[in-house]
Amino acid sequence: MTAGVRAVVAHPGFAGPPPVDRDAATRRLAQLHRQRAAALAADCPGDDIRSQWRARAFPVLAALAPVMTSTEGEITYPGDPMCLYAALSVTVDAALQSAAAAPEHRAAFPGLCPDWGVAPSKAYRLAAQHGPRGWHTADSNSDRSVFDPRVWDAPAREQLRDDVRRRRPRVFLVSTVSPGHRYALQMAELVKREVPDCLVVFGGRHIDETMRYRPDGTLALEYSATLRAIDEGRARPVVDFLISGDGYFSLHLLMQAIALSMDIRTRATDVDEVVATLDLLAAAGEQVPGTSLLCARTADAVHAFPIKGAAYDLADLPMPYQGFAIRARFPVFPRPDGTPARTAHMTVSNACPYHCDFCSEAAPLAGGLRRFRTEPVAAALERICACVSYGAEAVFFDDSIFWSGNFPLIRAFCTELAALRVASTPAELPPRYRKWIEDEGDWQRLRQLRFGGQVTVDLLTTLHKETDVVDTLRLLKQAGCGYLYLGIESMSEQVMVNIHKNLRRSAQFPWPQKVRTALERIRDAGIPVGSSVLFGLEGEDRTSIEETIDGVGELIDAGLLMLASPNILTYHPATPITRQHQMADSLDYHSPTVDNRPPYIYFEEAFPGVVSRRLTEDDIWYIHEATQRRWGTRRNSAPAEPAADPH
Repeated sequence: MTAGVRAVVAHPGFAGPPPVDRDAATRRLAQLHRQRAAALAADCPGDDIRSQWRARAFPVLAALAPVMTSTEGEITYPGDPMCLYAALSVTVDAALQSAAAAPEHRAAFPGLCPDWGVAPSKAYRLAAQHGPRGWHTADSNSDRSVFDPRVWDAPAREQLRDDVRRRRPRVFLVSTVSPGHRYALQMAELVKREVPDCLVVFGGRHIDETMRYRPDGTLALEYSATLRAIDEGRARPVVDFLISGDGYFSLHLLMQAIALSMDIRTRATDVDEVVATLDLLAAAGEQVPGTSLLCARTADAVHAFPIKGAAYDLADLPMPYQGFAIRARFPVFPRPDGTPARTAHMTVSNACPYHCDFCSEAAPLAGGLRRFRTEPVAAALERICACVSYGAEAVFFDDSIFWSGNFPLIRAFCTELAALRVASTPAELPPRYRKWIEDEGDWQRLRQLRFGGQVTVDLLTTLHKETDVVDTLRLLKQAGCGYLYLGIESMSEQVMVNIHKNLRRSAQFPWPQKVRTALERIRDAGIPVGSSVLFGLEGEDRTSIEETIDGVGELIDAGLLMLASPNILTYHPATPITRQHQMADSLDYHSPTVDNRPPYIYFEEAFPGVVSRRLTEDDIWYIHEATQRRWGTRRNSAPAEPAADPH
């Protein structure tokens, strides 16, 4: 599908070798930089870097689109918006450096620069809590340039409106998954009403899944893709740029082009000017790592900039928390007084090596599996020390599978982390870690640090020898692992026969026995464990639902699970099961309203029209009531009244 009635203009300048004759473009770019530098110098003479910065800065605002309209009925452990922090990491790092640098060191933003303020102070980080963090307070820093509402309701809309009116952003950046996409569009519409010439940029997993570039210069757009919904009149035209793929670098490229195309005094630009600047950067041989797609909407066309650059090591990206405070508190990591520990998120890989047909985290959908490759353990430990310096008391690895299931890396990580924890003084730490441990508080948090991650049933049963599993779990415990999470998915063989996660199937070792064995091994290591259960997979019926609810209940009765999270299969646009169930051309993730009512509100990301066709509404009611009754307090949700504001 090409973008509706619009022409698609391909700009492949970033997708191949550097241009052969780029001298003219390079000279034009250098001249443009000189002209803008002179204009800026005239506006702010002198050597005061802060004054120069204020003369160069233009306001920006970033947001994570929520997936809920009500918190009623759902007990969640909200984490930090790491998808957004990671996507911003390259451009925020460059802007923070540019803000603090003398003119000769402003390579990324030599002229105008996005205003992310300054990096948060240590005192700010240690005091940060969940809640509004308006940019306009006295302590203005990059953390205060993020709007993270968690729930899209009337107070959240008012907070965003207030932030936009105060900040008057020139660029509004939104990260969204599919269930949050309709709210992302509403956020963009609100911003456009308040600041009509603000440029709106969409990224995130929904864009990754719904927008691809074909070699013939056309766009492949899923039914619920932002561009297609806009062009077909199903969504308002409130988005100017979209990025899919390795967005770290292409977002930075876009921010550079926006800054370079802006009028020095008015800070005004438009999509046509930015497109022309992108073409100039491509002609001058600008190199962009990774593989991504940047699209721009103008009045009469969609401009596609496919980007194909050098491979990169995930560990080389700037730390996502460099510009942002750690706010998450996870009850699975309790402090001595019982309150939740401040918990940082980490990833050492970008996707899952499995390719389950229902999952949007599978490596094929992410464009391949990228990991920490150069000194991966040392790089991960340095990030842990940085998080500790930022106030973390615990770290949860958000990787789909902890260290992609690589046992040698898991063991090396545990061994080296345990060695750090038993050092007598910070002076004994290697220099790359010691530089982060600045005071006694940092040192105590490192020594007492706990961490958690996600594993799979097969990883702990059929893929490794029992002795290797037991030894690895023992090392995890010794290193401070305080929580593991695994996907049970179903306790029914008729369902699990279709799931790629269920490897090396054997009649002598059926899936329910595998699950119990994995949980027993974790329990014997002394590590608490939680699980997710997914209803609505291929092969599901009322019998398999009952089998799963009772099977998980037996595991709870045996003391093998501290938490069981029931979920309803929600279709992601690009997954195989979405096509298999013939839902690809009907998923509505864009209409402004949705009948978000019980029983759907009791399950994360579940809305009418996008949940499994294998489940009736009566089935969903049954799952809600039966799991609540059978699993009791181990279930992580609770009864609720209908949401007061369903839109």
